[in-house]
Order: sequence, then structure tokens, then C-alpha cells
Amino acid sequence: MPTVTVAREDLYRELGVTMTDQEFEDLCFEYGIELDDITSEKEIVRKEKGEEAARGLDETILYKIEVAANRYDLLCLEGLAQSLRVFLGRDETPLFRLLPTIPTEVATITSATQGVRPYFVCAILRNLHFTPTSYKSFIDLQDKLHQNIGRKRTLVAIGTHDYDTIRGPFTYTAKETSEIKFKALNQTEEYTAEQLFEIYRKDNRMKKYVAIIENSPVTPIIYDSQGIVLSMPPIINGDHSKITLNTKNVFIDITACDLTKAHVTLHTIIAAFSQYCTEKFTVEPVKVIDPEGREHVCPRMDERDVEVDINYVNKLIGTNLSPDKACTLLNKMSLRSTEEGNKIKVRVPITRSDILHPCDIAEDVGIAYGYNNIEKRVPQVTTIAKQQPLNHLSDLLRAEVAQAGFIEVLTFALVSFEENYDKLRRERDGLAVEISNPKTFEFQIPRTTLLPGLLKTLSSNKKFPLPIKIFELSDAVVKDENAGNGTRNVRMLSALHSNTSAGFEVVHGLLDIVMEKLGFSFPGDYHLVPCEDPTFFPGRQAQIFSHGKKVGIMGIIHPEVLKNFELKYPVSALEIDFELLSTLIRI
Repeated sequence: MPTVTVAREDLYRELGVTMTDQEFEDLCFEYGIELDDITSEKEIVRKEKGEEAARGLDETILYKIEVAANRYDLLCLEGLAQSLRVFLGRDETPLFRLLPTIPTEVATITSATQGVRPYFVCAILRNLHFTPTSYKSFIDLQDKLHQNIGRKRTLVAIGTHDYDTIRGPFTYTAKETSEIKFKALNQTEEYTAEQLFEIYRKDNRMKKYVAIIENSPVTPIIYDSQGIVLSMPPIINGDHSKITLNTKNVFIDITACDLTKAHVTLHTIIAAFSQYCTEKFTVEPVKVIDPEGREHVCPRMDERDVEVDINYVNKLIGTNLSPDKACTLLNKMSLRSTEEGNKIKVRVPITRSDILHPCDIAEDVGIAYGYNNIEKRVPQVTTIAKQQPLNHLSDLLRAEVAQAGFIEVLTFALVSFEENYDKLRRERDGLAVEISNPKTFEFQIPRTTLLPGLLKTLSSNKKFPLPIKIFELSDAVVKDENAGNGTRNVRMLSALHSNTSAGFEVVHGLLDIVMEKLGFSFPGDYHLVPCEDPTFFPGRQAQIFSHGKKVGIMGIIHPEVLKNFELKYPVSALEIDFELLSTLIRI
């Protein structure tokens, strides 16, 4: 959970109230956040570096407040204070608007960016009045958004510029590193992009951002109409347009690999700092032209209407509220609401990107009502809790496999296409559920078999003495057109045995133990059939059938597969569709 650190005096000044620490802690609890610690800069340094280093440091009291990871609007003093003022009834929910409604500034995205960071949004905050506190908060919010929604700038990168030092129209493009040269932020002279990469590779704070694009064939770059570099995202801004305490107009640019996150980030900055504009809660739009020539107005300022039934809300949180009372509570949570019969119509502002479903509306009603105020009552049904049968059976079987000498392991549920198919010498069968925007190439799909995880575990533990016997009883995921969401989980049991000899008889013995414990007899309830799975050695493999259905496979792993996973000793493997097998127990 992200933590926001604010000075107590600054927070109370923004709230327009003074409280004791306990009163503020209670307020946080009521709003659904948590006062994590009360400290000071001096105390923080004293704990980290000792008493000597802490001498002479500021003793201003700091509140460290823990907020929900999806409440980006609470990541700075301004957003936090704004939400709490509304919650306390001291302010109305702000109405954010474009001024003027028709953009006068233009930014163009070229096709060269589409292979590296394809999305670009921007806006202008006019007639800002920074103070040292708000200026520091402005910079801190960008850092927090980079780490949080921006996933350390891999998804979103923010640039803020003194608009009075640059001139539109602006161009977001991408070039080879040798073609880019500018004076980067806080540098004393101009460097090429290649030189900047070398400089920042040696910087502990910046080197992680260099790694994001250094291997890309082109580097993103933003220019104004005079050829001045505003930013080389996601690494560094230009020094020419850096903002200061005296900056009055701020141009905000955001480049991203995810358009939705780009807009959420832009809205978060606007919502927090447009209150410092001469005309509060206004922002100047920019016309953005994409590579296909389509025109878009940024920011979108796309407030949404969500309709929810009061009966649904009451049932979910255990209350008996009227629509009018629920609307009053939602207004405290910065959600402008009106009643329409038994329905509540909620206007979701740009600050609340966390509202995705009517259950989120019900949650905010519960927070504003106070969970401690919900009446405790005995459920009007008689139930006896018990474990799901499949989970119960799985737990029993785990103990039996462990007693057979196998060590249980838990591996990642996500794997790469290469691990799930290519390294196992299997054709891609279309059963895998592909993740549309994987963070890394290692996590592209949920596994359809447990074998890659077990083989990787074996590869990582080659230093241990042989034999090594490991197993996993967990879920794989496959596509299923008959399932509600098009996919289903499959409970599987997989086991590996590695030694100087293949040990096929070991996994065969484990199969017999498993079947015996489940009440299957050989050959009446299950039998083996030769097969030709490319993962296994030809002639040393067999499919397992029970009551006419294929329930698993076992055999000696093919040498090429062993090579793919960097294993030098023979391995035999067993994999059973345990979920299917469990349905056959009573047949």
C-alpha cells in the first residue's frame, strides 16, 4: 500500500481545522485510510543514519498516511485534503472544466513512436501560484505516480514544463540516439542521447529508467516548434523548460504504453493542482493528432454515470438505507449522486478511476456510513462451513505424495509461451489464455501444464544431491468456450524424479500410490496406453486412461527438453488431470 507523507501543519491548514493526533487517526479510519506513523525528518534520519546525522534537521511533525493502491487522487497533500474536506462537509465536490473548451494548442504524434511508447496526452495549467510547499508536493506527486500507476515509468512517464519558455505546436516522435542532442535537466552542457545513457547508467536512481528504452531501435523525444527538446521519456526532461517556483503556466506531457493509465495520470495531476489556478479547477485542453491523422482533445475529462439499485447496496453492506440517505453518504465520498426511485445515479468524477462496478459504489456507501455502525445480526440461514471437496481431497493427497518421498514446491502460475510450449517441444494448441499487456516476457500466459515450473525449479536446485523428487498440486488455466468467462481452472498433479538414471519406475510407483489412495485398481479402473508426446522420450512414455477418459501422462523427459531447461541428469515425470480424475472416483 502506498504511503503519503505530509506535514501536520500543512494538512490542517488545507483542511481548515485543527485536531489532536488521535482525532485525525479516527478521521482516517472513518474515511478508509490509515495513519501509519507520526514522525519527523529528524526522527527518520536518526533511525536510518544515527544521532549525529540527525542533528540540526527539521523537527516538523510529519504524518505518514497509508492509502489504497488504486486511490491515485490521495497520493499528495492537495488531493488528500480536498477529499477530506468534502468528507467533513466543509466543501462541495469540485467541478473540473476545460477553459477554453476548444483547444488553441496542438501536439502531433508521429508513427515512429508506435513501436516504443505509442500514447501521448497533454494539457496546460494556466495562472498557477506555487508556494514552496505546493511546488514540492507537485514534484513528489509525479514521483509517486511514476512508481505506482506508472510501474516505475515502464507504463507511464510524466513531463512538466514551464509553458512560457516553449512554443507550440509540439511534436512527439522517436529517433535514433545519434540524432538526439540536448541539454538535459540539471546538466551543464548538451549531450547526445547515447552520452546521456552512459551518464545515467552510472546513476543509481536513473539507471533503472535507462534500461526501459536503451535496447529500443529508436528513442522517444518531444520537441516544440523551435526544435527545443522538452523531454526524452521515460528518462529525463530538458533543462530549458524546467519548472520553478516562479512558473505560472505548466505544460504537462505524458507518454505511455497504456492509454487508459495515461489519462488517469493526467486527470490526477489536474485534479490535485488546478485548485492553485486563478480560475480554480480549470485546465486548458490541447488538440492531439495521432499518426492516423485523427484528432483528440486532451484531457478527456470523461466523467461517467453509474446507476445502482438501493436494494443491491443494502444487501451488500447489511444496511437498510433510503436512496436519499445513500446519496448523502456518497456525496461525502466525492461522488455526486441523485435518487431516481429505487435507483441511485452516481456521477463519477475524474478523480475516482477506482470506481469500476456498482459494488465500488456500495463500498463507498459503507465507508461513509461507518462499518462500525452496521448492525451485527445473525444470518437468517443455517449453514455449516466446510472446505470445497476438491480442495479437501487435494490436501489429503498432498500428504500422501509427500509421504512417498516427494517434496512439494509452489511455482509461478504465469509462464512464457516459450516455456509452456517451445521448450517442451510442443505445438501451440490455442488453449493458452494470452495476457494482452504482460509486464515481462516471462509472464505471457497462465500455464496450461505444471511441467515448466517444476523443470525450472529443478534447474535452480542442481547443486543439491541426487535424487531429487518434487511435486506440485495446483491449478493450470485453459480456454473453455462453455465457461462464463471463456476460461477455466484445471487442478493438476505433476511430479518429477531426477537421478543418474531416469527412474521411470519411481513415477510409475507414485502413480500406483495415488490411484490406490483414490480407490482405483489396476487394470480395472485405470490402464496405460503407449503414446507419442514430443516432451517425452520415444517409447518411454504412456498415457493414463480411466473409465475411457485420458487423465494423465507419464514418461522419461526428452533430452532436448532437458537441454532447454539446462538439466544434465535424466528426469522422469508424471502429470495427472486431478480435477477430472476426482470426478471419476465414484464411477
